[in-house]
Amino acid sequence: MATTSSPATTTPAGRTRTRGRRGVEPGRRSLLGASFLVLFGSFMPWVDTPIGTVLGGQGAGLWTFYACMLGFAGVMVPMRALAVAQAALLGVVALALPLWQVGHLLSLVGTAGWMPGPGLVLVLGGGVLACVSAVRLHRGPVSA
Repeated sequence: MATTSSPATTTPAGRTRTRGRRGVEPGRRSLLGASFLVLFGSFMPWVDTPIGTVLGGQGAGLWTFYACMLGFAGVMVPMRALAVAQAALLGVVALALPLWQVGHLLSLVGTAGWMPGPGLVLVLGGGVLACVSAVRLHRGPVSA
């Protein structure tokens, strides 16, 4: 029982060929997930203190939001090399800015009186997933 994904077509030379459906490249779905993680995490609380919370949109979260737009573009762009570059840029920004934020807070007040918020964790997770997506996109589809 052989099935094809699309009907056979005849070329002018009389040869028949079947057109296969192009699947989603490996890494595109995970890049979409990473972009959503960074999108939601950019505006959630990044730092919880006894006085109140610091939202990501008040600082570095705006930059991670701009980078997540590049991630969404990387999902849609047909050129794989450009998608790899956009995924890598999203990964670098989404890792560097939250880590800088934590390092800056540690240098200012140490470990007393603050905790990382859910937005910071989501952006970090999205950065890791974007880096993994960039590597998977760079390697290309696995031939069976």
